[in-house]
Amino acid sequence: MKKIIILLCFLITGINFGQVKKAITLEQAIAIAQEKSPDYKTLLNQNQASYWRYRNYKASFLPQLGLKATLPSYSNSINRLTNDNGEDIFVKTNQSRLEGVLSLDQNIAFTGGTLSFSSQLERIDRFSDNSKRFAVIPFSINYSQNSLFYNEFKWNKKIEPLIYEEAKREFIERMEQISLNTSRKYFALLKAQMQTKIAISNLSNQDTLFQIAKGRFRMGKIAENDLLQIELSVLNSKNNVTTNEISLKRSSQNLSRYLALETENILLNIPKELTIFTVTVEKALEEANSNRKAVIEFRRKRLQAEKEVAQVKGNNRLKLRLDANFGVSQQGSVFNDLFMDYNQQQIVKVSLNIPILDWGVSKSRRKLVEANKELVNTNIEQDEQEFEQEIYLHVLNWKNQRNFLETSRKAQEIAIRRYDITKKRFILGKITITDLNLALQEKDRSVLQYLNSLEKFWVDYYTLRRLTLYDFIKNKKIEVNDIIYN
Repeated sequence: MKKIIILLCFLITGINFGQVKKAITLEQAIAIAQEKSPDYKTLLNQNQASYWRYRNYKASFLPQLGLKATLPSYSNSINRLTNDNGEDIFVKTNQSRLEGVLSLDQNIAFTGGTLSFSSQLERIDRFSDNSKRFAVIPFSINYSQNSLFYNEFKWNKKIEPLIYEEAKREFIERMEQISLNTSRKYFALLKAQMQTKIAISNLSNQDTLFQIAKGRFRMGKIAENDLLQIELSVLNSKNNVTTNEISLKRSSQNLSRYLALETENILLNIPKELTIFTVTVEKALEEANSNRKAVIEFRRKRLQAEKEVAQVKGNNRLKLRLDANFGVSQQGSVFNDLFMDYNQQQIVKVSLNIPILDWGVSKSRRKLVEANKELVNTNIEQDEQEFEQEIYLHVLNWKNQRNFLETSRKAQEIAIRRYDITKKRFILGKITITDLNLALQEKDRSVLQYLNSLEKFWVDYYTLRRLTLYDFIKNKKIEVNDIIYN
């Protein structure tokens, strides 16, 4: 039995035939998780997608220079055409065509249209008579706008920056969520290590007491019932060690995989308490309203609902589209003669679409988006109340958390001291095994209760950071660069 206990002690203390345990503190575990965990890698990819979406939006308001070219296309076929007399005739074509357009496009946010500057050159080679034809548009200005009553660019300039700011704040919140996840996994392993250590210690103590009880039984100082009860405690302690070792293995794997460590032999330290600092509800709400993603999200949802209403109203009854073009052009059979004189070209086209009878389709569409806007506003008002209530309740809970932790620590000290006294009295034969087992259970329960209180203390601390995105110890806002590079 003693050999078994010694071997178990080797396993729990890390002297496992040459394998050395890796010691990690809670702060170190969080730092590793914020660089290597699967949650961080997923978050980084999402943040990069948000960044490039915003870059794409910003680039859409910069001049876009492009070249469109039709490579030499060859046609040798018979086509049906309608001549000037309105007669259909068949014409044989045997020619190649080459065309190129260089354009510079600029979206105009103020009006919602697109302004384009372009140059165009076209060449046709007719092989039937070995002739050539050229056409050139050296300069052309074109302006087009889909709707005169709805400016999508204006709404995008309001919404897209909010989406990007929302993504940046979400990145910080999710990084704080990684801290929470790491804390839970850290304490899960810490409690598993402590429970295993307690189980092995209890097994050793129970075996020692069993050896003493056997001697006292032979001397006739205790009844056989008490001896059997102690032996039963030894057997239960063995099973308890096996159960806790399995839990220890599972918790160790969970943390090591989350931190992307190469070893599962991790030795954790019990985290110390934080320095004392005061958090008021007013300060927490102020920082949350200034830093949290939800505040930006509320504003963005309202704007998106207003955008849908404006779009439907702008296109519901009357649709107007404007296309205007001004430029010069020329065509001929000699390329150099194309630039001698130009023909002006002007095009102005206004497209009008008026529904006369739509059986209430336009009205129902407008009423639908207006109802959706009211629903969005109602939901946001409820979310805002829950947002403030969550912070308020958590701050109140945080104020009492240190008192709970202090009480748990004192209870642990008392239970451990009481068990030591009870154990000595049992050895002297002054109390029964039942009293000793009760003291043992209270001692084990108080140790785990203290770890649970310590876990809740740290989890509540990182929850407070996530809810406010504010570091109350350093008295500064939590920023992306602080988390990524420090």
